[in-house]
Amino acid sequence: MPFFFSIVPEYQRLVHFRFGRLVGDGEKGPGLIFPLFPIIDVVKIVDLREDVLDVPPQTCITRDNAPVSVDMLIYLKIVQPVDSVMQVEDVEAAALGMAVTTLRAVVGDIVLDDVLAKRDEINATMQVKLDAVTDRWGVKVMAVEIKEITPPPDIQEAMSRQMSAERNRRAAVLDAEGQREAAVTVAEGDKQAAILNAEGQKRAAILHAEGQREAAVLEAQGYADALAKIHEVAQGLDPNTMGLQYLEVMRSLAASESSKWIVPAELTQFVANFAANAAGGGSTS
Repeated sequence: MPFFFSIVPEYQRLVHFRFGRLVGDGEKGPGLIFPLFPIIDVVKIVDLREDVLDVPPQTCITRDNAPVSVDMLIYLKIVQPVDSVMQVEDVEAAALGMAVTTLRAVVGDIVLDDVLAKRDEINATMQVKLDAVTDRWGVKVMAVEIKEITPPPDIQEAMSRQMSAERNRRAAVLDAEGQREAAVTVAEGDKQAAILNAEGQKRAAILHAEGQREAAVLEAQGYADALAKIHEVAQGLDPNTMGLQYLEVMRSLAASESSKWIVPAELTQFVANFAANAAGGGSTS
């Protein structure tokens, strides 16, 4: 009876049927599969590599009745070759149909703002729900990635206006904060300048007062020294010299145009003493 063989690569498996029944556990490979008999043996080739399923854009209705178009990718991998052949006729078609219904159910439980903002959560929810269904087919859902979410044109226009208003608001806030910080900086500078100016004026006043005090002290010291010198010189003058000075004063007064003189009593006493000293001096000679 003729027979043939098959070489199965590492990334593939064969599901082997003989007379319509699984041979052993049904899974063959990798390597050389021998013998295989014509007519009575049938094999199904199963690829174990991860496959990507591109789901066409689907229009879904959110919980707040907003229609959105969702485009996504599903990454699948067959982990049980026998189940993928025995439990489902077309793995990709079954996964695609399940992805569409699951997507609409998931998006229908979420409001539009969350659909647009929480893609990662939707991806994770989709993966869990799909994997729970495909597990019985021997298929593992490795990841779900939403490529694009497109809201209707009117909603896009409203979102654009909202984003523009938000940007304008942020710009106004930033401008106001900048002006406030600038005003605070200017006020702080003015305050520091006023403090430094006042400090300078205080120091200048102190230095000026100290200078005046030292000048007054020096001037008083000069007067004191002058008086001391006059007193020292006066102590060395004899009565005759003082008398001559008084007479000189009297002569100056006589030369003036005044009709009245006020003569101090001390002057008359001094003249008397001077005359007595002069007389005494003459008799002696």
